[in-house]
Amino acid sequence: MKLRSTPPAMPRLLLLASAVLLCTFCCLCEGRFVVEKNSLKVTAPDALKGTYECAIGNFGVPQYGGTMVGVVAYPKANRKACKSFDGFDISYKAKPGSFPTFLLVDRGDCFFTKKAWNAQNAGVAAILVADDKDEPLITMDTPEESGREDYLENITIASALITKSFGDRLRNAVEKGDMVNVNLDWRESLPHPDERVEYEFWTNSNDECGPKCDSQIDFVKSFKGPAQILEKKGYTQFTPHYITWYCPESFTSSKQCKSQCINHGRYCAPDPEQDFSKGYDGKDVVVQNLRQVCVYQVAKDSEKPWLWWDYVTDFAIRCPMKENKYTKECADGVIKSLGLDHKAIDKCIGDPDADKENPVLKAEQDAQIGKGARGDVTILPTLVINNRQYRGKLDKGAVLKALCAGFKETTEPAVCLSEDIQTNECLENNGGCWHDKAANISACKDTFRGRVCECPVVKGVKFVGDGYTRCEASGSGRCEIDNGGCWKETRNGLTHSACTDGGCKCPDGFKGDGVHKCEDVDECKEKTACQCKECKCKNTWGSYECGCGSGLLYMKEHDTCISKNAAGQVGWNFLWVIFFGLAAAGIAGYAVYKYRIRSYMDSEIRAIMAQYMPLDNQGDISSHSHHIEM
Repeated sequence: MKLRSTPPAMPRLLLLASAVLLCTFCCLCEGRFVVEKNSLKVTAPDALKGTYECAIGNFGVPQYGGTMVGVVAYPKANRKACKSFDGFDISYKAKPGSFPTFLLVDRGDCFFTKKAWNAQNAGVAAILVADDKDEPLITMDTPEESGREDYLENITIASALITKSFGDRLRNAVEKGDMVNVNLDWRESLPHPDERVEYEFWTNSNDECGPKCDSQIDFVKSFKGPAQILEKKGYTQFTPHYITWYCPESFTSSKQCKSQCINHGRYCAPDPEQDFSKGYDGKDVVVQNLRQVCVYQVAKDSEKPWLWWDYVTDFAIRCPMKENKYTKECADGVIKSLGLDHKAIDKCIGDPDADKENPVLKAEQDAQIGKGARGDVTILPTLVINNRQYRGKLDKGAVLKALCAGFKETTEPAVCLSEDIQTNECLENNGGCWHDKAANISACKDTFRGRVCECPVVKGVKFVGDGYTRCEASGSGRCEIDNGGCWKETRNGLTHSACTDGGCKCPDGFKGDGVHKCEDVDECKEKTACQCKECKCKNTWGSYECGCGSGLLYMKEHDTCISKNAAGQVGWNFLWVIFFGLAAAGIAGYAVYKYRIRSYMDSEIRAIMAQYMPLDNQGDISSHSHHIEM
């Protein structure tokens, strides 16, 4: 990669061939271009009521994820808005309490961006450009020439292109004196399926292509911080991409293809200065684009994909074309400073002179082709969010809003809920949601798209209800949060609560709904306790006290009074009964013991004696036998 010296003159034939080649590049990039749209709803007059499609302009700040309400105006002069409205003494600046103005202008005679700039300076909130021919909607883009005005970066209003037929109807209604109320809606312009946003940035390492290249690197520098935070915390998945073209086979041996392409015409980029006689070649841009893709892949393999932002930013600062530092040596210095493996990156780049496909650049070319709802990528720079091409100003705030619109509602990161990005609707009247002022608990949850009324979870306790008029704590631990919304009162250091795991129920000794009140039950008056003849009842808060006259003792389990003396005598008698009972049991036991011992001894003695002398019932038999033997 090296600079060429400028020759004294370039033959006209070479210039013509170069123009043909550049035109070929442009033709090759044509494909399925998808026009990104938002909806426009007319609420008045009745004859125009309905929802219409309009194309989002590729400048200004579309309100992705939100809506905008206004009144349509059509100027009496300067109807194409190609001149400043100051010269026509026309102003649309909003007055206190009035609706914002959506200015309807005609297409033609000047750039779309010029119309938007003049309309913005007149005080409008959005511009509607009516097409001047019957055709499908197209995308209003920024002018391509290098001499663009600085105002492009300062356009902040939303813009939309509408069809000729719809524009005619709006124009007729306004001229007739009707008040045309319109709601511009971008809520579904970007998909928002889950808690992670996937986005791509199609860019270019070329820094000599004028204002567009300047805006690309300015965006990378300003958006690097938020992008890296979102990536590190897993909220987003970012992928950079680079557009390349191939050189037609009939031109591969030409000087133009050789200077602008690598791998024998397979991957090409236009000359940075649009002048083949000086500066860097298109192939230098292709190689640096390839290097930046490989930096991302190596960083991703090391689980640090966010280092791509550091590399691109540092390379733009340290290795600009204008200072003749757009070289491999300078790039390697940046890679080394970031601690990346430059050998792995060189291996990923491969051999630019080889007559074979480069798998990395081949994948980039394949990715240019649109899939699903996303069209082919033909505009640089292009931001793709959740497989939908972003339209609007390439600005840190505008892009961050668009990314926030890609999250499923209630899953947005905290950065999407900051005051710089959106308005907290829960701050005013609690968003119309349920609110417990005593416990300072609210069902209002602020989101990027507005707010939702959803019963919260507080300290592990889940509240259940509709979120608008009712939320009640449920499950174990519910009494820890504002006593579960149940009645609770303390008197003289004694506290009673109606909160239970099953709901609100007045405790024993109280009656009521358990939520708003629990009243003490007067057991004495209602004669539910302490009702014996001698009993003396005294009601207390939540209970009662029952006593008896002198010499009497109250037995609560029997609700009766007995004499203290009688109670004492009964007690001694009871003890004596127990004593005598135990004594009798002891004597009986001893008698049984003696009897069993005596019987056992008798049986043993008889057994011993039987061994030495015949028993009475055996004597006769033995003597008789003896006499016979004699």
